[in-house]
Amino acid sequence: MGVDSLGYVGFNVTKMAEWRTLLEQVFGMEARPRAAGGAVDFRLDEYHHRITLHPAAEDSVAVVGWEVGSPEKLDQLADLLREKGADVAPGTAEQCDASKVKKLYRYTCPMIGCPTEIYYGPLVSHTSFTPRRGISGYKTGTLGLGHIAFWVKDLEATLSFYREVMGFSISDYIAWDDNDAVFLHCNPRHHTLALMAEAEGRPAGKFQHLMVESVSRDDVGYGYDIVRDLNIPVAIEPGKHSNDHMQSFYLKSPSGFWMEYGYGGREIGPDWEVRNYDQPMLWGHRMVSP
Repeated sequence: MGVDSLGYVGFNVTKMAEWRTLLEQVFGMEARPRAAGGAVDFRLDEYHHRITLHPAAEDSVAVVGWEVGSPEKLDQLADLLREKGADVAPGTAEQCDASKVKKLYRYTCPMIGCPTEIYYGPLVSHTSFTPRRGISGYKTGTLGLGHIAFWVKDLEATLSFYREVMGFSISDYIAWDDNDAVFLHCNPRHHTLALMAEAEGRPAGKFQHLMVESVSRDDVGYGYDIVRDLNIPVAIEPGKHSNDHMQSFYLKSPSGFWMEYGYGGREIGPDWEVRNYDQPMLWGHRMVSP
């Protein structure tokens, strides 16, 4: 039981135009504006969409969508969430249509506090993904959209919830400076979820970053050049991570949280050994001063 991948994310945003520039010009994503309400879906593979932007007065996470492989597993997970005290509600026909899935349940994550959907049956488009710039594409499929990271109040309790209820397994740990992080997988992607202990200036429940993984190192390099040309603020310079070996850089989104654009991440295999690292980088990944 448990989820199989990160299916989609949605954000409430105050700077829609800046967000569209970022997702279309840097990441080459295909915009699909909704007929009403001003929301815009963004496509980056065969799925109808992976990211949705909702115009809003404040920036926040609108939804985290976890994909489940069968309707039976979906119902079982919903029941287990209810047993753990989550207020789980079945999605309406309108909500399923907006998320472009056959069936979903909605609740607020009891550990992180973010709006969450678990779902089955994503809509796959019959037309090919048409990128806004010349990119090779993204590493998704059964690995899902990418990974997300949150700061949490009780790291051990949150870890237990995502392992025992949501079906994640530990990939490894990193503790450096005043940071304490654990990385979790639900498929061969090295990690789909990263949990970090809250600290001063890093409050529990705050979204830290979204990572999308290119199938081409050059796409990431060209993206970095575009970010610099457009004067989009860089948070962390290009480098390579110690645990998943992702070669990436981080930028600051118009909503304040970060996005990581990466290539070459390791995958979890049957002989994987959990390790504890003392720094997040092998080389590079130097913080940029505010």
